[in-house]
Amino acid sequence: MTKKIAIFIPARMDSTRFPGKPLADINGKPMIVHVVERAKKSGIGNVYVACAEQKIADVVEKCGGKAVLTDPDHPSGTDRIYEAMTKVAEDFDYIVNVQGDLPSLDPKIINDAIELLDDPEVDIATLAAVIKNDDEKNNPNIVKAVISFYAENKGRALYFTRANAPGGEGDLYHHIGLYAYKKAALEKFVGLKPSVLEKREKLEQLRALENNLRIDVGIVNAVPLGVDTLGDLEIVKSII
Repeated sequence: MTKKIAIFIPARMDSTRFPGKPLADINGKPMIVHVVERAKKSGIGNVYVACAEQKIADVVEKCGGKAVLTDPDHPSGTDRIYEAMTKVAEDFDYIVNVQGDLPSLDPKIINDAIELLDDPEVDIATLAAVIKNDDEKNNPNIVKAVISFYAENKGRALYFTRANAPGGEGDLYHHIGLYAYKKAALEKFVGLKPSVLEKREKLEQLRALENNLRIDVGIVNAVPLGVDTLGDLEIVKSII
């Protein structure tokens, strides 16, 4: 049976490190429009921007995209996409959360995440890439996925951490913040209170693991560059 899938891109202007980030210009086009175009190229379903402000919605719709206005006070992008999903008058099987600061995203990796949900035991799917730079291993801003592999480039997430883990010989995996949810899993997740480990590590996905939601991880070749600073923006301009 064909699954009905939608991609939601959370976006807000009030970023602490980079205010106004969704509308930052990248070679003559706002960042959020680049992300929408990349998401559309995945070919898996409709793409919606779940935005906190009308000015983002106006830009997206002017460029032919679909926008859903949401409560600006949501604590996370997950809560924002859930509200947007409830406002779209369609019943989806799978919902994909693509961050709005990934203008150089390879559309193929969205499909890599979706494929993991074909397993009936999997609730949430995400992605990771092998860490190749030793400096990243001890960088707390690089989140590591601890994975139990059951096939080549596929495994079950046991934990996510900012620490250098797991110990011993072997690869470490840089977690990529792209998630695909089964609808029931997303509904359950947003109804849960923040968990102990989530608050300690400041990693929202640990709430799912602590409440017995299964997260599987697909390994991809590279981490898409997220734009968190003006320096990142200049790098992305040269890539695009």
